[in-house]
Amino acid sequence: MNLEQALNRYFQFPSFKPGQKETIQSILAGRHAIAMLPTGTGKSLCYQLPGYMLDGPVLIVSPLLSLMQDQVEQLKGRGEKRVVALNSFLTPIEKRNALSSLQNYKFIFISPEMLGTRLVINKLKSLRISLIAIDEAHCISQWGYDFRPDYLKLGEVRQVLGNPATLALTATATEEVRKDIARLLKLDSWDEHVLSVDRPEISMSVEILGQQEKLQRAFELVSNLQGPGIIYFSSRKMAEHVAAFLRDKGEQAMAYHGGLDQESRILIQQQFLNGQFNVVCATSAFGMGINKGDIRYVIHYHLSLQLESYLQEIGRAGRDGNKSLAVLLYAPGDEQLSYQLAEAELPESAQVGRLFALIREKCFEPDDVEENAEFLSASCGFSETQWRIVANFLKSLRQEPAERLKEQIERFAEKRLLIKKSQIENMVRYILHDGCKREYIHYHFGEKHCFEVTNCCSFCGLDFVNFRKHLASPELPIQYDWKKELASMLLAQAGDFNE
Repeated sequence: MNLEQALNRYFQFPSFKPGQKETIQSILAGRHAIAMLPTGTGKSLCYQLPGYMLDGPVLIVSPLLSLMQDQVEQLKGRGEKRVVALNSFLTPIEKRNALSSLQNYKFIFISPEMLGTRLVINKLKSLRISLIAIDEAHCISQWGYDFRPDYLKLGEVRQVLGNPATLALTATATEEVRKDIARLLKLDSWDEHVLSVDRPEISMSVEILGQQEKLQRAFELVSNLQGPGIIYFSSRKMAEHVAAFLRDKGEQAMAYHGGLDQESRILIQQQFLNGQFNVVCATSAFGMGINKGDIRYVIHYHLSLQLESYLQEIGRAGRDGNKSLAVLLYAPGDEQLSYQLAEAELPESAQVGRLFALIREKCFEPDDVEENAEFLSASCGFSETQWRIVANFLKSLRQEPAERLKEQIERFAEKRLLIKKSQIENMVRYILHDGCKREYIHYHFGEKHCFEVTNCCSFCGLDFVNFRKHLASPELPIQYDWKKELASMLLAQAGDFNE
């Protein structure tokens, strides 16, 4: 059976998307591979199809529980029963049952945190893993935009499991990050399949306006643009506020964020997929794994923390290949919220000091620290993300003196903050770039910009008429003059300085 026949047999697809076949050929030949395929090009097929064609089970490492659950449900929806997810959603009984019957599963999804437990590793060692697929592989690199300390042990895990064929998947990674991925995964040799990050079907607009004008502009866009659409926020509260505002104006809008319970999130996802409302006001987690091809626009009410995640988010649009629109609404000073969010993701020096003081005060041994993790985290005011970073360092408490570990955590936080700030600054440079937005993105990823796109971006020329509802009201400006807006703001700021 050739690959096209296998594709049709297992997935009923007539042909591969760019990059899929080449990646799958590497895996079936027993070679490691790093694949950078744009959002919406079907990265999951690159491990699912080989999974059916190889003898042993496939281990899929995923950093996002919601994405993991979505992919499990999609496989089950196609009739695949040999799939399981090992993550913190499982109750102790469910986890015990899953581990006792692990040999019966073809696709084993697992969180990187779960790979840190000896029981899980020993169970996996008893299996003949045919492929390890690492989703969102940029998380292993400190230069990646979503670095996860738990990913750092994946190189050792691969070796413990017998060095099976390994597939590292990402949608956005610079050459520097890809090299880091290979080094940290301890790959001796590998194939690289790197596609352009460009999505020519997505037109990109940047609008520079006053803070007080954002809400009205968002309403104008939603009421005039052909949907469905997503509006991304950095604030849960603002996502709720704008969703309520839009509903008051007669729009079918719902808010989605991590503060909702799991049942509510699943319900909102399903309602959006089924067209029961037209726009979702969401934080960045929304859209991961959601297979909705007809999203026509993505609006950013707040800045993404880096260009890579911005491309991931706008990549939710136009998966059916039809023209779509990405609009970024920027008010000067928006980056201050981004800086605050970046700082909040990292442990503060005072929190770290309190942690080690508590460990000394309670005379905790390394095993005590692990058993009392919830108490220590709450007592020091760590968020889930902050504690994940700290807990990774605490694993070395047997080998390293406490004071040295404290210094390592603080140095790590300082370094990460500098990286995050540089990424935010690059995002602002993209916004203010006096040239083609698409060309700037190509330059960032080391690509040559050698083709023209109709309705390219707000610099090259973008006609909003192409994205309007058939019966759109005339309020929506056909073309937003951001240069004029920026010039007026700079003049106003110059006046303030002169005063």
